[in-house]
Amino acid sequence: MQLLSVKEQTLKKEELFLSPYAVKSQNTLGRVNSEVPCSMRTEFQRDRDRIIYSRAFIRLKNKTQVFFSPEGDHYMTRLTHTLDVSQIARSIARALSLNEDLTEAIALGHDLGHTPFGHAGERVLSKLSPKGFKHNEQSLRVVDVLENSGKGLNLTFEVRDGILNHKTGTHPKTLEGQVVSLSDRIAYLNHDVDDAVRKGVITQDELPKKVLDVLGATSRERINKMISSAYENSLCKDKVSLHSEVDEAMTELRNFMFDRVYMMDTAKREEERAGHMLSCMYDYFYNNKDKLPKMYKELLDSYDLSTVICDYLSGMTDRYAIKVFTQIFIPQSF
Repeated sequence: MQLLSVKEQTLKKEELFLSPYAVKSQNTLGRVNSEVPCSMRTEFQRDRDRIIYSRAFIRLKNKTQVFFSPEGDHYMTRLTHTLDVSQIARSIARALSLNEDLTEAIALGHDLGHTPFGHAGERVLSKLSPKGFKHNEQSLRVVDVLENSGKGLNLTFEVRDGILNHKTGTHPKTLEGQVVSLSDRIAYLNHDVDDAVRKGVITQDELPKKVLDVLGATSRERINKMISSAYENSLCKDKVSLHSEVDEAMTELRNFMFDRVYMMDTAKREEERAGHMLSCMYDYFYNNKDKLPKMYKELLDSYDLSTVICDYLSGMTDRYAIKVFTQIFIPQSF
């Protein structure tokens, strides 16, 4: 009896146990540049590993989620948010018998292009760049162009599609991509509530009554309710969605967070500070392109200056952005 390889066992299990709506690893649409297959890992497993070992992924640990430089060790960063999304997405994918490896790869890569200083940084770069700036598009650019010393990671079509289309209003072509898009919203809404309560911006009692009645009083209850709703409402269907009442409660929670947390006066003041730093650095490098790091100067052979400056600035961590700003604009003592 011939023994199956590890990879062959994985592919066999996918054929036997995955939903008809799942993407089987052997059915991937492939990569832009063909490669010799790995003897042990499926293509989606390889993509996951490439993302985890990328420099952009490592930098997520020092990028803001919502609150800038919070005092305390338990606030979410862009990395902990990414891990949260991955865990929720894998739970939903497993329940729906979808491809967990594909789901995990998309989840781990979905925010690689996020700016320093959270969404404030994204809004600033969008105003500065003539082409605009969207973190989902930048995340795709990171894996296609910027990583691996400008060679990109050469990921599969399905992972790239999920990364590009994880934002609300976009349309992933796979159910695994839809799971990540939903999981992103589930994750950030609930851990942002916890961070806002911890920081004293809101209190638990101020959360909308409908949200508490439908979703639950604690983060744990709300996440469990949303995951359960996604499972019950999406099983054996070609679309991932929530029950209408759960979706409405989730929308109400999102509106509450924008009114009371994301757009509060303190957040706006922090955005002005972040905007000042990023604007000054953008103008500086626009007028002094020779001061860009070597890799980015080489990109100017293929891309316009504004795009390359946004590549550099968006790849910065919060503290590195402050360091570069200080080096350029703050006089040094003798």
